[in-house]
Amino acid sequence: MKKSIIKTLIMGIGAVVLASCGNNSADNAKGPQASQADAVRNVEVVTATYSNVPQQSSYSSNIEAFAVNNIAPQSGSRIRKINVEVGDYVVKGQVLAEMDRLQLDQLKLQLQNDSTEFSRIKALFEQGGVSQSDYEATELAYKVRRTNYKNLQENTILVAPITGFVTARNYDEGDMYSMSQPLFTVQQVTPVKLLVGISESEYTKVKKGDKIDITVDALPGRHFEGRVNRLYPTINATTHTFQAEVLVPNTDRVLRPGMYARVTVTFGTNRSVVLPDQAVVKQEGTGQKFVYIVKADNTVNFVPVELGVHDGFKYEILSGVNEGDKVVVKGTAALKEGAKVNIIK
Repeated sequence: MKKSIIKTLIMGIGAVVLASCGNNSADNAKGPQASQADAVRNVEVVTATYSNVPQQSSYSSNIEAFAVNNIAPQSGSRIRKINVEVGDYVVKGQVLAEMDRLQLDQLKLQLQNDSTEFSRIKALFEQGGVSQSDYEATELAYKVRRTNYKNLQENTILVAPITGFVTARNYDEGDMYSMSQPLFTVQQVTPVKLLVGISESEYTKVKKGDKIDITVDALPGRHFEGRVNRLYPTINATTHTFQAEVLVPNTDRVLRPGMYARVTVTFGTNRSVVLPDQAVVKQEGTGQKFVYIVKADNTVNFVPVELGVHDGFKYEILSGVNEGDKVVVKGTAALKEGAKVNIIK
């Protein structure tokens, strides 16, 4: 009997001990997890504010001459004199070369005779000495001869039709011009132009007169301002772009045809929230972007956002954040939806 009572007491004590150990084990297992979940994270925040954000897109292009003129006489003739070389800067009207003058000098004498004859007939006509038909025939012959002389003069004494650089000379003095290629090529570089292929999605945003920022690899650190001079009316069905002709004054003539250029087109400005790019959390595998917004009770909301322009180290936020929201910029790595935070700055 005593043995039975003792055995019962031992079993009871053992059950109490086991229960106590089990409770301690459960507490130990639960305690650290609960502590970690309830931990308050230190974060830094910025207050969302609106800014004027330029809407820009960048394109590549090449510098082109505003005008290219190939200079040559209308017919074959010997080149009597060459006055300029490749690389020379010439002005409009400057004499570049002279062809053989024999025909020009002969026609000049004929024109002088026609001029004298026309003056004589005109005086007689005014006095009633010749008929009107004779007067008109003489006048017509004189005008035709004068036109022929001017045309031959233009093709004998070759002048620059534009101001620019001589970029090609294909014959030497004394050569017989054969009409196979021009004698000179002159390119106008004040201004220069660029033909920029702009995405069709921007078609309605570009206007004639818009300012364009241009940089060239050959002149690092320099920026040039151009303006849209012409918009081509059709869109390329293959590239889905349209061409905008941009003019740059180039008064110092440092931009030269063929230079590679980067063109930044500004389509106005948006009034948008701007945040540091470190505030934006990219969710792997989805491509979605989020930010953490601190609520009044110091917990955070994980909010999806739509991004606009990325300028340097800042993002334009098109939706998801309102002015005055406190957005976490440091300490986002360990945060979860609803986590408690402590703002340290």
